[in-house]
Amino acid sequence: MAPSVILLSLLTIIVVLVGGVTTSPSLKKSAITASYNFNYTQTSSATGSGRARIKYRTTSTYGNISPTKVSTKPQRATTFKPTPATRAPKRTTVKPFESTKGTSKTLKPTVKWTEASTLKPTRPVKPTLPATKTTTTPVRFNTEDLNENMDKNVDRRVWNTKESEEPPVFECPPLGLESLKVKDSQIQASSYKRMGLGPHRGRLNIQSGVEDGDIYDGAWCAQYKDQNQWLQIDAKKLTRFTAVILQGRSSIWSLDFVETFKVQISNDTIKWKPCMNGTEEVVFEGNKDSETPVLAILPEPAVAQYIRINPQTWFKNGTICLRAEIMGCELPDPNNIYPWQAEEGTKDKLDFRHHNYKEMKKLMKSVNEMCPDITRIYSIGKSYMGLKLYVMEISDNPGKHELGEPEFRYVAGMHGNEVLGRELLLNLMEYICQEYKRGNQRIVHLVKETRIHLLPSMNPDGYEMAYKKGSELSGWALGRYSYEGIDMNHNFADLNTVMWDAIELETDKSKLINHYFPIPEHYTSEDAMVAPETRAVISWMQTIPFVLSANLHGGELVVTYPFDMTKDWAPKEHTPTPDESFFRWLATVYASTNHVMSNPDRRPCHNEDFLRYNNIINGANWHTVPGSMNDFSYLHTNCFEVTVELSCDKFPHASELPIEWESNKESLLVYMEQVHRGIKGVVKDKDTEAGIADAIIKVDDIDHHIRSAFDGDFWRLLNPGDYDITVTAEGYLPTTRSCRVEYEHYPTICDFHLTKTPKQRLREILAKGGKIPKDLQLRLRQLRIRKLRASTKLINQRRASQQRRAREARN
Repeated sequence: MAPSVILLSLLTIIVVLVGGVTTSPSLKKSAITASYNFNYTQTSSATGSGRARIKYRTTSTYGNISPTKVSTKPQRATTFKPTPATRAPKRTTVKPFESTKGTSKTLKPTVKWTEASTLKPTRPVKPTLPATKTTTTPVRFNTEDLNENMDKNVDRRVWNTKESEEPPVFECPPLGLESLKVKDSQIQASSYKRMGLGPHRGRLNIQSGVEDGDIYDGAWCAQYKDQNQWLQIDAKKLTRFTAVILQGRSSIWSLDFVETFKVQISNDTIKWKPCMNGTEEVVFEGNKDSETPVLAILPEPAVAQYIRINPQTWFKNGTICLRAEIMGCELPDPNNIYPWQAEEGTKDKLDFRHHNYKEMKKLMKSVNEMCPDITRIYSIGKSYMGLKLYVMEISDNPGKHELGEPEFRYVAGMHGNEVLGRELLLNLMEYICQEYKRGNQRIVHLVKETRIHLLPSMNPDGYEMAYKKGSELSGWALGRYSYEGIDMNHNFADLNTVMWDAIELETDKSKLINHYFPIPEHYTSEDAMVAPETRAVISWMQTIPFVLSANLHGGELVVTYPFDMTKDWAPKEHTPTPDESFFRWLATVYASTNHVMSNPDRRPCHNEDFLRYNNIINGANWHTVPGSMNDFSYLHTNCFEVTVELSCDKFPHASELPIEWESNKESLLVYMEQVHRGIKGVVKDKDTEAGIADAIIKVDDIDHHIRSAFDGDFWRLLNPGDYDITVTAEGYLPTTRSCRVEYEHYPTICDFHLTKTPKQRLREILAKGGKIPKDLQLRLRQLRIRKLRASTKLINQRRASQQRRAREARN
């Protein structure tokens, strides 16, 4: 064939293919929009009705949950400057999932939230809508200067000068009824109605079960209604009693509390001495409701081994029921010649006390000054009252995401009155700094191989409310919610319902996605009740490619793992994720190394015996939690997250913090080390060696994918075993390889080099005005021939079908 004919044929092929590239429907997906038309119908689980139903309207070929295109050009989010407390800032409205022409699509609709400004608490401002931002450009949070003065308006609102900033100071610590330091055998009573209301249930803040009459009721209740009833506590040793704290019965069915009471002490339980005020026996004021703790300080401290609470009057429509805590100082035993052997606590020299916001800043600043080479402090946003959400970053190269180094986070204080997690994270940053400087190889390796982020207080507004009351008087719920009254544990976007409804409605299962679910449009609307703290954390989660996380709570002793929400709104039901086995491993790692959880002789905290589950449970199998951070993290990002309930006591006394640290220290460290399990690697372009962002990493037989970060690196948490891994990316041919995960505490390196598709190569060459290589010419010719054969076959089939119908018509 003549050269001119060959050249003409080649140009014809190129024109046809280029035309196909620009007009083919399969490639016109750069401007994908997702619209959600939500019609919620409130239904009751008591009537057996199903989950709230959602109707979808989409314009994507990917099914009911369609991906959203995000501009590759970063958009700057509006940041409000502090305004006077008398005026709230104007809202900025941005369509969160508006597509942009001429850019590549990505399934992850990311959000950059505007930072909350200084707000007047009596005039809440509805959340602003987020602006979209790219995931392919690394973003960093600016380092905070903790020497800067606090805004005067914030200081005045949070710490009113007319009120004391510090909690009440007791002369002696609690004996430990609430913390279970006092055993059941040390508590006796004159009588009790039934076992569920026995003396062992007379502990401050103990919670009842949902069903009235079970073995886990919410107080000690006397069988008789007279002034001869009493609750007695044996301190085991001579103790200097200073105060009694009383509370009514925890119950959703009954209202019972003691209005006045007397106190007696004894050394032998035979002779009892009443508490006197001069010549008169003291009658103490009790409760006016069933939940608020009331403090009764003894006129003079009394030394004895036993103490009794003797109710005198009680709520007229109720019965004698109470929960209590005793404040007392244990006296030294003169017969004990080895007193140090009985000492409990830790050898670590850390700051064991409760830190309010100002003290927390001082401690974080001191750690940063002690270890400036491995620490950095930044803020992810502000609370409703204007307090900054500070994060301590610990890494050998702080402020930068290093290729191949996984990102880990701990979050504490989501519920402001669950304070142990806050203090543990402050102690943890102290401990890591000290041990790194000492050359502890375990800590050195952890710091060099992991980028650690510690958020000690997600709800600082709630914490300050509880802190002012103190550990024993804050009750069970004060400070749990944000200043606006939002429970942040239910405040994240409910992606579970979106996923399950899509599965039910979509007939073509290949169009479903199983990761990076977009945030529903109603969640980002002006009317959505989304706390500024929640928005800040979502932005944080979308900006940094976290791999593993734990959310620290309090009030129980158990580790829960996703899913936290049940299908069809059942009160509780085992609802596993595709990564059930690895989540169970993560939960077991923490629970089995925790001193208290792993104690087989410990008693249940409140109304659930988690020992029978080895102290781990699927969150939905405990109780359903729509909108949890764990589920959101799993469905919207790459990050695996569990919830750790750290102690029976939400707000333990400062004297118990060293014991709690020793109980949790190993658990905190070994859990962080799990970020190095599974496989990790980098997805690169085979020709340029450049990292490929947003590549999809699929594991055979696990229906949950992850994506590569902006540098092309990825981490997939997996249990030991052999896995077939497939990586796909837009414009590249899929690649599959086998990877083996060993039992050692380091990941398997599993890199991928992807080859561009011929069409993608042609597009790039033509865009640069370059020459088409011979191998690409040959590949394009093969594609052309294949396309011609396919079209010819289709034409022949249609022609044969027409001829057959014509013959049938004639017959």
